[in-house]
Amino acid sequence: MEYHVTIKDLPEELRPRERLLRYGEQVLSVPELIAILLGSGTREMTAIQLAEHLLTKHDGIRFLRHVTYEELKSVKGIGPAKAARLKAAVELGRRLAMDFYDRPVIKSPEDVKNMVMEDMRYLDREHFRAAYLDRKNQVISIEDISIGTLHSSIVHPREVFKPAVKRSAAGVILIHNHPSGDPSPSPEDIQTTKRLIEAGRIMGIEIIDHIIIGDRDFCSLRGRGLIQAR
Repeated sequence: MEYHVTIKDLPEELRPRERLLRYGEQVLSVPELIAILLGSGTREMTAIQLAEHLLTKHDGIRFLRHVTYEELKSVKGIGPAKAARLKAAVELGRRLAMDFYDRPVIKSPEDVKNMVMEDMRYLDREHFRAAYLDRKNQVISIEDISIGTLHSSIVHPREVFKPAVKRSAAGVILIHNHPSGDPSPSPEDIQTTKRLIEAGRIMGIEIIDHIIIGDRDFCSLRGRGLIQAR
């Protein structure tokens, strides 16, 4: 009969949940924290080993920000409930991070770059986001709009302005990354920006800037004179 080690078989001082209760969450490793969310492993792996497998397979913790529920659910050992717990934990972290910033005020393109650079510079596909600002240029929220291919992203004005209307935003800063690492705007980037500016004028919502994120570098279309101040 084959014997499988479970977390319950480990000494109490090595079990993630017991370690958290005794020493606090700060002492736990990333695999241990994920193991607590998973709750259990498989017949072949403990929850910690399953967490380590996820992190190794996807090159670290960043994958949790962008992996979809369906992608998580398809991993052996992670069913609907575990996938839902992981996505819920990531979303809570995102909202806590926004609270930590306490609605930062955007005074320059560098402020936007500082908020998103480390998250977006490593992405292997184009991700299009929008930062929604109030009349004092405070960030209300940053939303994912679309995920495209290696070279392009598909953006519809409806998807950009729907959150703006819902959150009563006065202005929008467009943000997307170039997986190539070169933040220079393409003709498509410029055309998309012009189209969204026109849609914004009709709706009374200003497109303040379009920030393109590269590898340790960025481009502001307003800074290049491609977006004119009102």
